[in-house]
Amino acid sequence: MNDDIDEAIDWQGNEISCAGCAHQELNASGRCRLRHACVHDRYARRIDRFFNWNPALANDYVKHPHFEVRAIAAKHASPFYLPPLLDDPEETVRWNAARRLPKRLVLRLRHDPHREVRIRIATVLDPEDLMPMMMDDDYYVRLVVARRIVPSVLGRMMGDPEAEVRRVVARRIPSDWLLGMISDPDARVRLEIAERLAPDLLTAMRRDADWRVRHEVASRIPLSELAELARDEDPLVQEMARGRLENRSGAAMEKPA
Repeated sequence: MNDDIDEAIDWQGNEISCAGCAHQELNASGRCRLRHACVHDRYARRIDRFFNWNPALANDYVKHPHFEVRAIAAKHASPFYLPPLLDDPEETVRWNAARRLPKRLVLRLRHDPHREVRIRIATVLDPEDLMPMMMDDDYYVRLVVARRIVPSVLGRMMGDPEAEVRRVVARRIPSDWLLGMISDPDARVRLEIAERLAPDLLTAMRRDADWRVRHEVASRIPLSELAELARDEDPLVQEMARGRLENRSGAAMEKPA
């Protein structure tokens, strides 16, 4: 397998030579190769290949001045060498160390300055450890939290400023909290609520401003409440309501909460 880049340059822009390298014995035994598997190369794929071939050497490189070397070494080094890397100035290094350490040691990365680290931390922590991240400044961090945290604490996120986060909240909150979101400013969130509400509670949404919500209401609301929707300004809502009224023997199907 050949790399596309036909040069051997280190992270400082200098040409690499095997002469004087501490790994000449590795080279002689085929465990490293210029332009292919070299820890001194600035090309990450070659560094990665070097450590794949020589994982036992990773401990020696967790303090290397080039962040790519530290980051890749962190994938192979002994966990005992990794805690100091949680304070590394490069986010890739911090994350590669964090993913291999016990969760109790990486809790402080919930407040990492880089969003990518916080996003990844939110995907691996236990749900009960995610509460401090519910108000994160980054919407995608909060989105991940909303998908994973226990539903019983999602009440704190019902008013999240990002509609996509509130949609996830609407899908997961306990059913007896649903009425608290029927006035959400985003129609997509209200539709999520309408799809989960029991038929006898849908009356509260029969005058929703969005036709999609009213259509959902018309499809499941009790027949005794359908008259107004049969005169709805939207033809699809009308059709749904009138169709059910004409077939009164069809019972409304309750969707699961």
